[in-house]
Amino acid sequence: SICSLLFLICLLFFYYLSDWGSGNVTSSVGESGQCICQVFLPDTTFPADRVESLQISSNKLTVDVELFKGKVEILLQELSNLTIRLEVVESGPDKYIKLDFELLRIELREFEALVTELKVSLNSSSPAFDSLYNEIRNMSMIVDQLESYDRSNLEVIRIEFAKLQKKCLIPLEGVKIVLNLKNMPYLFFSGSCKHEGILRVGKPVVSQLNANLHTGYIYGGWGKDTNPLSGSESMYWYSASTDAVVRYMSVYSDYYRLIMRQAMKTYDLYASSDWRGMGNNYIIRANTLYYQFANPFSMGRFNMTSQKAEYRVVPGASNRFSYHYYPNQILDFASDESGMWVTYATEASKGKLVLGKIDEAAFALSEVWETSIFKQSVTNAFMICGVLYATRSVDTKTEEIFYAYDTQTRQENYVSLPFEKFQDSYVSLDYNPTDQKLYMYNSGYYVSYNVKFKSA
Repeated sequence: SICSLLFLICLLFFYYLSDWGSGNVTSSVGESGQCICQVFLPDTTFPADRVESLQISSNKLTVDVELFKGKVEILLQELSNLTIRLEVVESGPDKYIKLDFELLRIELREFEALVTELKVSLNSSSPAFDSLYNEIRNMSMIVDQLESYDRSNLEVIRIEFAKLQKKCLIPLEGVKIVLNLKNMPYLFFSGSCKHEGILRVGKPVVSQLNANLHTGYIYGGWGKDTNPLSGSESMYWYSASTDAVVRYMSVYSDYYRLIMRQAMKTYDLYASSDWRGMGNNYIIRANTLYYQFANPFSMGRFNMTSQKAEYRVVPGASNRFSYHYYPNQILDFASDESGMWVTYATEASKGKLVLGKIDEAAFALSEVWETSIFKQSVTNAFMICGVLYATRSVDTKTEEIFYAYDTQTRQENYVSLPFEKFQDSYVSLDYNPTDQKLYMYNSGYYVSYNVKFKSA
C-alpha cells in the first residue's frame, strides 16, 4: 500500500542520517486516512561553528605549550648555572667574593697618593711615574666598567693589582716616606665631606633574598652600623616582616655571615617589654637601633649593648603622612658624617617634609628645618654631609633623586639623578658614611649602590 511505501522511504531517510545520533521512525494512519511518517532526530544540525572554535583553541594551546616548553628549558639552564655557583659559595667564604669594589677603589687612591708623594720627595719626573699613573687610571676605568658584573669573575683585576703593588714597591727601596693623605682633597675617603654632592648613583648590586628566604617579607631593612663601635666595623644587620611591625633585629659578624644567614644574635623587642616599632626606615648607629616606636607614636631607640629601649615624642609630628610606596613609613631615621637625623611631616606644615637633627646625648631634636616638598609625593629620603636628598618614582625600573636641601645654607635645589631600581617599589633607603653606599631593601632583597661624588 501507499502507507507501506511511505514508511520504507522514511526508513531509508533515517538510515542515511543515523550517523548523526540516535533517533527513531514511526508511521501511522490519520483520522482522514492519510499516511503519517514521523522521524525523530535529537540534533539534525552539524555543529560546524563549534568544530572551528575547537580547532582554533587547539592551535593556540599548541603554540602556548611550545612557548612554555622553551621557557622551561631556559629556566632549567639558569637553575643549573645557579646550582653550580651555589656549590662554589658553599665550599668556602674565600670563594664567594673575590674582590670588594669599594676597597679596591680606596687602595687605588692610596697608591695614587703614594706615587704622588714619592714623586715629590724624589723631585723626579721619571717616565716610570707617568707609567704608574696611567696604570692606576686604567685599572680604575676597568673597575667602573665591570662594576655590575659578578665579582667572582674579576680575579684578573686582583692579579693586575698585585703586579701594580710590586711596581710601586720597587722605587721605595731605601726611601722613607710619610704620607699625609688628609692634605689631598681630591681623594674622597669614607667619612669625608670634601666634595660638592652626588655626581651619580651606580648600578644596583643585589646580594640575595632575605634571611627568612621569603619574598613575602617585603617590610624590612638591612645595612651596616653607620658609626660602629671598635671591633664591630664589619657587622651587618637585618630585620623584616610580612607587615610593618618591627619586632626582631638580627646582627651578623660580617658580610659572609649575612649571606650565609648565620646571625650572631637576634634581638626581640617584645621579649621583656613591648618595645615594638612600626615602619621600616630604621637605622643602627653606635650599636643602637633608632626606629619609629609603635605605642606611643614617637621616636625610639634600642641600645643593643644594654638591651634597653627609650622613646621621645617628636613635637608636632603627625602619623597621617607616609611615603608614597607604603603606609606606616612616618618617621624616617638617617645617619651621615655629622650625626643622626629624622624626617617626618606635621599638620602645621600641611604635609610637607620636615627634617630634624637629633642630639644623641639628650635624645631630642636640637634643630628643625621645613622643606617645600610634600612627603606623600616622596618615595624615600637620606642624608649625606648635612644635605637631605629625596627620591621619587619615574617608572617601574627607574628611581630619581629629585630634591636636595642643604641644612648649612638652608638652600634647596631640584636635581635629576636617576638610578636603576631592582623592582618597582621598596620600603627603605639609607646612606652609610663608613663605606659611602646606599642600602635599599627592595621586595625582600638586599640591594646596595655605590655613590660617586663631584670633586670640590
